[in-house]
Amino acid sequence: MVDFGIHGMVWVGGWSRADAEKTIGSAARLGYDRVEIPVFEPDTFDADHTREMLSKHGIKAGVSLGLDVDHDISSTDTAVVERGAAHLRKVLGLTAAVGGDYLGGVIFCALHKYRQAADPKGRANSVAVIRELAREARNSGIDIGLEAVNRYESNIINTGGHALRFIDEVGEDNVYVHLDSYHMNIEEGDNAGAIELCGERLGYFHVNESHRGYLGTGNIAFTPMFRALARIGYKRTIAFEAFSTAVTNPVLSAMVAVWRDLWNDSDDLAAHALAYMKREMADALKAEEIVAKR
Repeated sequence: MVDFGIHGMVWVGGWSRADAEKTIGSAARLGYDRVEIPVFEPDTFDADHTREMLSKHGIKAGVSLGLDVDHDISSTDTAVVERGAAHLRKVLGLTAAVGGDYLGGVIFCALHKYRQAADPKGRANSVAVIRELAREARNSGIDIGLEAVNRYESNIINTGGHALRFIDEVGEDNVYVHLDSYHMNIEEGDNAGAIELCGERLGYFHVNESHRGYLGTGNIAFTPMFRALARIGYKRTIAFEAFSTAVTNPVLSAMVAVWRDLWNDSDDLAAHALAYMKREMADALKAEEIVAKR
């Protein structure tokens, strides 16, 4: 069975002790299996408290982030790359400290709009840092996920195919593709085909509407994607993500252009999303079972 997760920014714009308690408690109460913890300020992150909350509510956790330009490991500036590598090692340590098993997001470059194609030297720097991060992560049983995002947020990995090629260069078996339906809706020609292309190397799947609001109220056709997940025998995380001006963080909100008030009731949004994802997955598994019996 897959586990169903939810991004912390459905409820909070930071990760104080109160934020952790609200997010983890709410996610568990609504029936989620996992919380995706956004790390904005690793130096003030209380890992012991977060681990305590996760244990109290019996819920799993992964960690995600997007690098800024001062920590861009795809830079050609050695000092910037070293800062980024150190930042990722610090967040990896926090992931292990909370008992998490996944660290992902836009961790291979900065999450911003580049004005030129990726520099080959910069790409090589990124590959090298991710390789070392993955090796260190393996010691703590942590998988690394590389999120394919749209062209306005990365110039290295925009599609599942891009992620696979990058992962081949990294050469470590605990590095996976992280797909997100919002970005796929922009960049992929065939969303279901992208999922099947990634196959067993798909390690994380974000369910995200075209406008980042309530599932089923945008223009994304989710059913073919869930059918594809069922066909590949996907058994890992399916996580809901949504952004609105109702919950903001000055760093991430600017990175992903959260300018619209698409929802304001976090619990209602989260409950609706979990029911929607479970229904889609159950229907997909049933449909694939029928096909297999023909």
